[in-house]
Amino acid sequence: MHVAYVTTDPGIPPFGTKGASIHVQSVLRVLLAMGYRVTLFSPCLTVAPAAEFATVALHPLPGAPRGDDAEARAAWALALNETVAAALTQAGPFDLVYERHALFAHGAMEWASRGSVPSALELNAPLIAEQTRHRHMVRQSDAQASARRAFGAARLVAAVSAAAADYARDLGALPDRVAVIPNGVDAARFDGSPAPDGPFTVGFVGTLKPWHDTATLVEAFALLRRGPVPDARLLIVGDGPQRAAILDRLDQLSLSDAAHLTGAVQPDQIPGWLARMHVATAPYRGDQPFYFSPLKLYEYMAAGLPVVASDVGDLAQVLDRGRLGVTVVPHDPDALAAALAGLARDPAAATAMGARARAEVLAHHGWDRIVSRIIARAGAAGQEAA
Repeated sequence: MHVAYVTTDPGIPPFGTKGASIHVQSVLRVLLAMGYRVTLFSPCLTVAPAAEFATVALHPLPGAPRGDDAEARAAWALALNETVAAALTQAGPFDLVYERHALFAHGAMEWASRGSVPSALELNAPLIAEQTRHRHMVRQSDAQASARRAFGAARLVAAVSAAAADYARDLGALPDRVAVIPNGVDAARFDGSPAPDGPFTVGFVGTLKPWHDTATLVEAFALLRRGPVPDARLLIVGDGPQRAAILDRLDQLSLSDAAHLTGAVQPDQIPGWLARMHVATAPYRGDQPFYFSPLKLYEYMAAGLPVVASDVGDLAQVLDRGRLGVTVVPHDPDALAAALAGLARDPAAATAMGARARAEVLAHHGWDRIVSRIIARAGAAGQEAA
């Protein structure tokens, strides 16, 4: 089977280190393991692929305009639809078109629909609302029209959360073509080793963006140090615009020596950093809509770590109402500190929780299972691998 993987977001280098890039690589890895021939279409092939992706055929698309001219970038994205369609015709035929949804992108799904080719549109966020809230949305009516065209043409819209699925249906996706399929994890990367020796270490992995409520994490860590766990350590793995604020606040609290911020790390280094933690956190703000299926959550679980997450979206359901992890009121340092202290006081219970979480992802959330479900729902199952 020949699969076209399309990702036109100019901010997502497929072989980069950000979470979205890891997501792309995870899907590609499974497609290759299934024996499929894969052609990757992207305007952002700026990072060379690792050796494991050597057999992926790369089809570069024209890059986005440089600079911050949102109008120019929107015009480029809309024009790219015809380019994508022509590129698919040139590189085809294909048995499946798999696309990571991007703003102003509809060309790949419409190309597949015209040719009766099975298609899957992976939807990770309500992009128009996200762009409006966190960046600068231009040509909103054009963006909505483009999304309607993409959702209307896709054989399957694979939404990572119920909120993302609602967004697709609101923009014209047929209900029977929308499926909620959360993100997964490559569990084989994580060995689920026991908690390390040494001081109780609270961890976080992710891009340091505003929606990750690292400010509350820092305040909770200060409470933990001042109270029940005075030798606790904080380990933050990742980089982003909130880094300076985190460092400033740690300095104000005289906690700089008790914390370590790694900066950006390569994906293959994540398991090693997780192995240094006793508990992993997923703090999110509670004053904004939540539509994520956090990759970090499944990585924490695969590593056998007890998890403390904000009670937003469907995270409580993912963590099985406390069986696989603890959820706390968002933006509440006291609640987060209390949950961390509870796990520190009872390491046996923390270890058992982490073991249950790992067993859950091994059984249900491997990327092989996720991608297989998407392919089957898109109507491409049962075709011969090429």
